[in-house]
Amino acid sequence: MRGAGCRRARSGTSGRPGSGRTRVCAAGRSCHPGLRALYLNNLLVGGLIMATEPLLAVLLLSELGFPPWQYGLAFAAPCIGGLIGSRLARRVVARYGRHRILRVVGTLRAVWLIGLAFVGPGVTGLVTVMAVEFAIIISMSLYNPVLATYRIEHTPHDRIARTLSAWSISSSAAIAVLSALCGLLASATSPRAAITVAGLLILASPLLLRRQWIATAHDAVGRPH
Repeated sequence: MRGAGCRRARSGTSGRPGSGRTRVCAAGRSCHPGLRALYLNNLLVGGLIMATEPLLAVLLLSELGFPPWQYGLAFAAPCIGGLIGSRLARRVVARYGRHRILRVVGTLRAVWLIGLAFVGPGVTGLVTVMAVEFAIIISMSLYNPVLATYRIEHTPHDRIARTLSAWSISSSAAIAVLSALCGLLASATSPRAAITVAGLLILASPLLLRRQWIATAHDAVGRPH
Protein backbone atom coordinates (compact mmCIF):
# COMPACT_ATOMS: atom_id res chain seq x y z
CA MET A 1 0.00 0.00 0.00
CA ARG A 2 2.84 2.40 0.76
CA GLY A 3 4.45 1.65 -2.59
CA ALA A 4 1.16 2.38 -4.33
CA GLY A 5 0.85 5.62 -2.39
CA CYS A 6 4.30 6.70 -3.50
CA ARG A 7 3.51 5.88 -7.12
CA ARG A 8 0.34 7.97 -6.91
CA ALA A 9 2.34 10.86 -5.46
CA ARG A 10 4.80 10.66 -8.34
CA SER A 11 2.03 10.68 -10.91
CA GLY A 12 0.04 13.43 -9.16
CA THR A 13 1.31 16.25 -11.42
CA SER A 14 -1.52 16.05 -13.91
CA GLY A 15 -3.63 18.67 -12.13
CA ARG A 16 -6.66 16.38 -11.90
CA PRO A 17 -9.25 16.72 -9.09
CA GLY A 18 -8.21 15.25 -5.77
CA SER A 19 -4.88 17.06 -5.68
CA GLY A 20 -5.35 17.77 -1.97
CA ARG A 21 -5.22 14.06 -1.20
CA THR A 22 -2.14 13.76 -3.39
CA ARG A 23 -0.44 16.55 -1.43
CA VAL A 24 -1.05 14.80 1.86
CA CYS A 25 0.22 11.57 0.36
CA ALA A 26 3.38 13.36 -0.75
CA ALA A 27 4.08 14.50 2.80
CA GLY A 28 2.74 11.72 5.00
CA ARG A 29 3.78 8.85 2.73
CA SER A 30 7.06 10.24 1.53
CA CYS A 31 9.24 7.41 0.28
CA HIS A 32 12.06 8.64 2.50
CA PRO A 33 11.47 7.13 5.98
CA GLY A 34 13.40 9.84 7.82
CA LEU A 35 11.29 12.57 6.25
CA ARG A 36 8.08 10.71 7.07
CA ALA A 37 9.11 10.42 10.72
CA LEU A 38 9.97 14.11 10.88
CA TYR A 39 6.63 14.98 9.31
CA LEU A 40 4.63 13.08 11.92
CA ASN A 41 6.79 14.44 14.73
CA ASN A 42 6.28 17.99 13.49
CA LEU A 43 2.50 17.58 13.37
CA LEU A 44 2.34 16.37 16.97
CA VAL A 45 4.79 18.88 18.46
CA GLY A 46 3.45 21.93 16.65
CA GLY A 47 -0.15 20.93 17.23
CA LEU A 48 0.22 20.36 20.96
CA ILE A 49 2.22 23.54 21.56
CA MET A 50 -0.34 25.69 19.78
CA ALA A 51 -3.24 23.85 21.44
CA THR A 52 -2.07 25.04 24.86
CA GLU A 53 -2.11 28.74 23.94
CA PRO A 54 -5.86 29.37 24.44
CA LEU A 55 -5.82 27.20 27.57
CA LEU A 56 -2.95 29.24 28.96
CA ALA A 57 -4.85 32.47 28.28
CA VAL A 58 -7.77 31.22 30.35
CA LEU A 59 -5.47 29.97 33.11
CA LEU A 60 -3.44 33.16 33.38
CA LEU A 61 -6.11 35.81 32.84
CA SER A 62 -9.12 34.18 34.47
CA GLU A 63 -7.97 31.71 37.08
CA LEU A 64 -4.66 33.26 38.18
CA GLY A 65 -5.71 36.87 37.71
CA PHE A 66 -2.77 38.08 35.62
CA PRO A 67 -3.31 41.65 34.34
CA PRO A 68 -3.35 41.89 30.53
CA TRP A 69 0.02 43.67 30.39
CA GLN A 70 1.70 40.81 32.21
CA TYR A 71 0.08 38.30 29.89
CA GLY A 72 1.40 40.23 26.91
CA LEU A 73 4.86 40.50 28.48
CA ALA A 74 4.90 36.75 29.16
CA PHE A 75 4.72 36.05 25.43
CA ALA A 76 6.50 39.10 24.03
CA ALA A 77 9.77 38.90 25.97
CA PRO A 78 10.59 35.27 25.08
CA CYS A 79 10.44 36.12 21.37
CA ILE A 80 14.03 37.29 21.68
CA GLY A 81 14.81 33.57 21.72
CA GLY A 82 13.86 33.40 18.06
CA LEU A 83 16.50 35.98 17.18
CA ILE A 84 19.13 34.28 19.33
CA GLY A 85 18.39 30.83 17.92
CA SER A 86 18.41 31.97 14.30
CA ARG A 87 21.75 33.70 14.82
CA LEU A 88 23.25 30.60 16.42
CA ALA A 89 21.80 28.03 14.02
CA ARG A 90 24.60 28.19 11.45
CA ARG A 91 27.35 27.82 14.06
CA VAL A 92 25.58 25.03 15.92
CA VAL A 93 24.99 23.05 12.74
CA ALA A 94 28.58 23.55 11.63
CA ARG A 95 29.85 22.24 14.95
CA TYR A 96 27.50 19.36 15.65
CA GLY A 97 26.03 18.41 12.28
CA ARG A 98 22.47 18.46 11.01
CA HIS A 99 21.54 14.94 12.03
CA ARG A 100 22.58 15.55 15.62
CA ILE A 101 20.57 18.78 15.71
CA LEU A 102 17.51 16.94 14.41
CA ARG A 103 17.91 14.29 17.09
CA VAL A 104 18.91 16.36 20.11
CA VAL A 105 17.08 19.65 19.54
CA GLY A 106 14.11 17.74 18.12
CA THR A 107 13.90 16.02 21.49
CA LEU A 108 14.61 19.11 23.59
CA ARG A 109 11.84 21.15 22.01
CA ALA A 110 9.34 18.63 23.38
CA VAL A 111 10.41 18.68 27.05
CA TRP A 112 9.55 22.26 27.98
CA LEU A 113 5.77 22.35 27.54
CA ILE A 114 5.02 20.38 30.70
CA GLY A 115 6.48 23.29 32.68
CA LEU A 116 3.36 25.35 31.94
CA ALA A 117 1.34 22.96 34.08
CA PHE A 118 3.15 24.32 37.16
CA VAL A 119 2.48 28.02 36.55
CA GLY A 120 1.33 29.82 39.68
CA PRO A 121 0.24 33.35 40.51
CA GLY A 122 2.45 36.40 40.85
CA VAL A 123 5.98 37.09 39.68
CA THR A 124 7.03 33.44 40.00
CA GLY A 125 4.28 32.36 37.62
CA LEU A 126 5.17 35.11 35.16
CA VAL A 127 8.83 34.11 35.16
CA THR A 128 7.86 30.45 34.71
CA VAL A 129 5.81 31.21 31.59
CA MET A 130 8.55 33.41 30.16
CA ALA A 131 11.22 30.76 30.80
CA VAL A 132 9.19 27.96 29.22
CA GLU A 133 8.23 30.04 26.20
CA PHE A 134 11.84 31.21 25.75
CA ALA A 135 13.10 27.61 25.81
CA ILE A 136 10.47 26.49 23.29
CA ILE A 137 11.13 29.39 20.93
CA ILE A 138 14.91 29.07 20.96
CA SER A 139 14.62 25.32 20.39
CA MET A 140 12.26 25.87 17.47
CA SER A 141 14.49 28.54 15.93
CA LEU A 142 17.43 26.13 16.00
CA TYR A 143 15.46 23.15 14.76
CA ASN A 144 13.24 24.59 12.02
CA PRO A 145 15.96 25.76 9.59
CA VAL A 146 17.64 22.35 9.80
CA LEU A 147 14.32 20.60 9.23
CA ALA A 148 13.55 22.82 6.24
CA THR A 149 16.94 22.06 4.67
CA TYR A 150 16.59 18.32 5.29
CA ARG A 151 13.09 18.33 3.81
CA ILE A 152 14.20 20.07 0.62
CA GLU A 153 17.21 17.81 0.17
CA HIS A 154 15.21 14.62 0.63
CA THR A 155 12.26 15.55 -1.56
CA PRO A 156 12.46 14.94 -5.34
CA HIS A 157 12.49 18.22 -7.21
CA ASP A 158 9.21 17.54 -9.00
CA ARG A 159 7.42 17.15 -5.65
CA ILE A 160 8.86 20.02 -3.61
CA ALA A 161 5.95 22.45 -4.08
CA ARG A 162 3.37 19.74 -3.41
CA THR A 163 5.21 18.54 -0.31
CA LEU A 164 5.58 22.03 1.16
CA SER A 165 1.88 22.64 0.58
CA ALA A 166 1.00 19.34 2.23
CA TRP A 167 3.08 20.11 5.32
CA SER A 168 1.43 23.50 5.66
CA ILE A 169 -2.11 22.16 5.26
CA SER A 170 -1.51 19.23 7.58
CA SER A 171 0.09 21.41 10.26
CA SER A 172 -2.91 23.76 10.27
CA ALA A 173 -5.30 20.81 10.46
CA ALA A 174 -3.34 19.23 13.33
CA ILE A 175 -3.43 22.50 15.28
CA ALA A 176 -7.17 22.82 14.75
CA VAL A 177 -7.95 19.24 15.80
CA LEU A 178 -5.67 19.21 18.84
CA SER A 179 -6.89 22.64 19.96
CA ALA A 180 -10.48 21.42 19.80
CA LEU A 181 -9.66 18.25 21.72
CA CYS A 182 -7.74 20.14 24.39
CA GLY A 183 -10.62 22.59 24.68
CA LEU A 184 -13.07 19.76 25.25
CA LEU A 185 -10.77 18.23 27.84
CA ALA A 186 -10.42 21.58 29.61
CA SER A 187 -14.21 21.93 29.70
CA ALA A 188 -14.53 18.50 31.28
CA THR A 189 -11.67 19.03 33.74
CA SER A 190 -9.75 22.33 33.89
CA PRO A 191 -7.32 24.31 31.72
CA ARG A 192 -4.42 23.24 33.92
CA ALA A 193 -5.35 19.58 33.57
CA ALA A 194 -5.58 19.89 29.78
CA ILE A 195 -2.19 21.63 29.65
CA THR A 196 -0.75 18.81 31.75
CA VAL A 197 -2.10 16.18 29.38
CA ALA A 198 -0.70 18.06 26.37
CA GLY A 199 2.67 18.35 28.12
CA LEU A 200 2.74 14.62 28.81
CA LEU A 201 1.68 13.66 25.30
CA ILE A 202 4.36 15.79 23.68
CA LEU A 203 7.00 13.96 25.72
CA ALA A 204 6.24 10.92 23.59
CA SER A 205 6.89 12.77 20.32
CA PRO A 206 10.66 12.02 20.21
CA LEU A 207 9.74 8.36 19.74
CA LEU A 208 8.69 9.34 16.22
CA LEU A 209 12.28 10.39 15.56
CA ARG A 210 13.66 6.89 16.03
CA ARG A 211 13.44 6.21 12.31
CA GLN A 212 15.20 9.50 11.70
CA TRP A 213 18.09 8.47 13.95
CA ILE A 214 19.09 5.70 11.56
CA ALA A 215 18.82 7.89 8.44
CA THR A 216 22.28 8.66 7.07
CA ALA A 217 23.56 11.83 5.48
CA HIS A 218 24.29 10.13 2.15
CA ASP A 219 20.68 9.13 1.46
CA ALA A 220 20.11 9.73 -2.23
CA VAL A 221 17.50 12.25 -3.25
CA GLY A 222 15.10 10.94 -5.84
CA ARG A 223 16.57 7.42 -5.69
CA PRO A 224 14.22 4.90 -7.39
CA HIS A 225 11.99 3.11 -4.87
